[in-house]
Amino acid sequence: MLVFGDSLSFHGPDGPHPADDARLWPNLAAAEVGARTELFAGFGWTARDAYWSLVGDPRVWTYMPKTDVLVLAIGGMDTLPSPLPTYLRQGIRYLRPDWLRRRARKAYLAAQPWASRVTRGWPVALPAELTVRYLNDIVVAVRALRPDLPVVVMLPSVHRSPAYGYVHSGRSRAVALVREWANRSEIVLFDVAAVIGDHVLGGHGNPDGMHWGWDGHRMVATALAEHLAPLLGKPPDN
Repeated sequence: MLVFGDSLSFHGPDGPHPADDARLWPNLAAAEVGARTELFAGFGWTARDAYWSLVGDPRVWTYMPKTDVLVLAIGGMDTLPSPLPTYLRQGIRYLRPDWLRRRARKAYLAAQPWASRVTRGWPVALPAELTVRYLNDIVVAVRALRPDLPVVVMLPSVHRSPAYGYVHSGRSRAVALVREWANRSEIVLFDVAAVIGDHVLGGHGNPDGMHWGWDGHRMVATALAEHLAPLLGKPPDN
């Protein structure tokens, strides 16, 4: 199982974990269907970052001939408020000297919740139209090499994060466009919010209001395995 993801795929209730941690949903889901996971993910990754990984990381290429199913657990971070344009926000890390970088980051993090509320969540990290474009580019590229490879796409999750002012107004449009694209492209949809919504919104996950607890990882893994099993021609291991 080849997975492109964001921090939801490797972040637990107490912070990030190594990709091979058996408690993470990609590994739990793979274990339920007798598979194993190769994860390519990063903090704040959008669909654009996943596409760049596919075309630019030679480690991904080594797994293409061996992959039985592709899971695009990407696109949720695209929907988050981004008061600064991405190139400016990500450019903070390059500021020098160190004291200037630290002050700029601290100022942005302090302003982000307020700005997210004032702008009502706009702009988002990546517009929904571009999310669909990059997801489609990934599938087109993969199917050029593996025409029959099954693909599962995860719809954006939900959050109750104070860091974003509890605002998530960009999610509904992204869900609608990704759903329309997936149905048109014969891609399996996984509505993760239907599984994890109560866990996150009820405050049972990470204190940041975005990432999941271990119970959430297990729930997502079990639900995903139900989608994977028929694609792999095997029943889930209950």
